[in-house]
Amino acid sequence: MFKRSNPDDRGWTLRTGEALVLAGVLASLVAACGAPESEGEAGFSDGAIVVQGGSLFDGTGTEVLENPGIVIDDGRFLAVDGARANDAIAAGAELIELEDGEVIVPGFFDLHAHYAIDLRGEGRIDETEVYPALFLANGVTSTFPAGEVQPERMRDLRLRIEAGEQVGPRLFNSGPYFGSDRVGWDPDIDAEGIHAEVDYWVEQGARGFKAKGITAPHLQALIDRAHHHGLTVTGHLGSGYRESVNPRDAIHMGIDRVEHFMGGDAMTPDRSAYASLVEMTPDMPEFERIARLYIDEGVFFNATIATYGYFGEREPEELYEYFEDEMGYLTPFARELVESRLPRPVNESFEQIYRVKKQLIRRFYELGGGENITLGTDHPSWGEYFTPFGVHRELHVFVLAGIPPASALRFGTINAARALGVADELGTIEEGKLADLVVLRGNPLEDIRNTRHPRMVIKDGRIYDPQVLLNQNRGQLGPHGPDELENW
Repeated sequence: MFKRSNPDDRGWTLRTGEALVLAGVLASLVAACGAPESEGEAGFSDGAIVVQGGSLFDGTGTEVLENPGIVIDDGRFLAVDGARANDAIAAGAELIELEDGEVIVPGFFDLHAHYAIDLRGEGRIDETEVYPALFLANGVTSTFPAGEVQPERMRDLRLRIEAGEQVGPRLFNSGPYFGSDRVGWDPDIDAEGIHAEVDYWVEQGARGFKAKGITAPHLQALIDRAHHHGLTVTGHLGSGYRESVNPRDAIHMGIDRVEHFMGGDAMTPDRSAYASLVEMTPDMPEFERIARLYIDEGVFFNATIATYGYFGEREPEELYEYFEDEMGYLTPFARELVESRLPRPVNESFEQIYRVKKQLIRRFYELGGGENITLGTDHPSWGEYFTPFGVHRELHVFVLAGIPPASALRFGTINAARALGVADELGTIEEGKLADLVVLRGNPLEDIRNTRHPRMVIKDGRIYDPQVLLNQNRGQLGPHGPDELENW
């Protein structure tokens, strides 16, 4: 769906006929920001905001520069310009003055943001009460769940957020998994049935789709119908083993993004993708071939590296250390449940995969794949770590792998917006875009861990205090007692 107009162009274009459909999707997001405030004589509404001082990483380049002054009005960036900022202040705009050392970055975009948790080891549910506030408190202003366990529940969450009834990030619903990972999936469903399901979930507001455990005919039907609606498809795919689909073949089908492992000729159909991945090396000709295919076809790759380390030895310690008391968000009763299942044993296979993936992502970047890499956390929590905090570990692991911090930030902002087809509205701090930004207490280009403690978050032009959001939700996640266990 989203392909480069030519191999040397770093922009991304929609296939013919899809732009109008996507424009309608984006229009619904804009409508959710609320009606414009009344406009004053100077051309600014009564709710205009100016952010002055500090420094700015706007996402369009790779540098942190002096903040010229940002004007936010009616939920959008009206200007990134000192003169306009002064005009707005003179007209009575609310002024936010930043301190020296504070850095503004675009709102983070998690493209594999599972709301799913499993506190009891008896199956996942989508957590829709505490997680939304925790995402926003961590500077994550946009999320794509990449497969929902309870899609109706997630749809209702989106509607509450859009109506202003609940605080949370922008939610691009993914609907249910397409493939055997969905409970109740019909392996005999035909293309017409898949088209009908896609049509239904588009009517429910889905913004894209996720395949997992899918066969080639089903994947082709999913891609074709999603593209008919101007939406993207991503996939957790395989090696070709047991009717799985190698990402190489999915790219030829027209898939837009791939999760976890890039596939290619090094992943042979006689064994699982996991078994092949642990033996891959960045100097393999097979890896370079698949990397070139992604770059040439404009396909995005969601590496999800740090999540494998949660299952492994959790090294280095600086990556997996608690920078916030994550388990403190559990209710006392839920914390007892979780701690009774700890510690988890080390999964040696995932530990190997974690180490290999760090090597491969750096090589992909060196081969020219920096515009194709996106950020996804992919951590359906068991209660020890929580997904909303994971964006900071994923940014950190990119840097530990040898990727410059500026590029890592772009993976989690503009690249993600491009991958979902919403870069005209999100991903950078530029005039006309939806006003999403995060104020950090330090420069993330000097230490990427400075993303861990945002001082302020603005989403759709609305200001949030991360510490207030965190404090409001401590001790609230999970069942409060035995009588609530059936819901978990």
